[in-house]
Amino acid sequence: MDFVVYHNPDCGTSRNTLALLRDAGVAPRVVEYLRTPPSRAELAELIRRMGLAVRDVIRQKGTPYAELGLDDPSLGEDALLDAMIAHPILINRPIVVGPGGVKLCRPSDVVLDLLAPGLTSPLLKEEGVPFLVDESVRADDPALLEALQAAALPIDDLTETACRFFAYRTLAGQRIGFGGYEALGENALLRSIVVQPDWRAKALGRNLVALLQRRAFDEGARRAWVLTAAAAPFFEKIGFKPVARDDAPAAVLATRQARELCPADATLLARAIRF
Repeated sequence: MDFVVYHNPDCGTSRNTLALLRDAGVAPRVVEYLRTPPSRAELAELIRRMGLAVRDVIRQKGTPYAELGLDDPSLGEDALLDAMIAHPILINRPIVVGPGGVKLCRPSDVVLDLLAPGLTSPLLKEEGVPFLVDESVRADDPALLEALQAAALPIDDLTETACRFFAYRTLAGQRIGFGGYEALGENALLRSIVVQPDWRAKALGRNLVALLQRRAFDEGARRAWVLTAAAAPFFEKIGFKPVARDDAPAAVLATRQARELCPADATLLARAIRF
């Protein structure tokens, strides 16, 4: 089966995804969907194969999403599909079809899920930063524990919660850092986020957090939360907003991070997970 990329050449994420596929030796069929959009049935099938709701594949930024009233939660999937066919700019990008499945490749690093390991060179994104490979690690992974202790981040509850932890590296195999989240239904508490000292000045923290949120999104989370004593300015730069603890979901407040491990004056922030 050939690869197909539903591509918008004006989108940096779409261009990065296409570049990585080509670097891996893949010659995909490129569909510029703003010129030749899929049929309604084709779009519905792509969304079904991605395992997402129609609303999850609608692009809000730079589209008539608000003007069309698509933020109305009462709208059903048929109405949303009709809007996407009438206004193809509402179709988020890039959607990649490959032998291993169908993915909305946001962030572009997600396309690596569709490629066999080792196919790519140490390609950089067009903005000059490396693509990130994330790999699940155990909560008692020695390198994870060492990195968290060096950053003065909590480790006491790592094995007590239903958390997922990831190690991040470049395509060249260089270790970038770690991150994790505690899955809480539609919410995810991000935690244990640390970038190795050599990489902290290279604007990779935001990319790491974006990929971490995507993994939480794929497990059903639609809102990300974080508690931090020192990194609130960083999280605000990437779209998180401070939230009063009284306004936080009970599931977030019930975590040991919120109850015990983070300082009482730690800032609680949240953002919708959208791609």
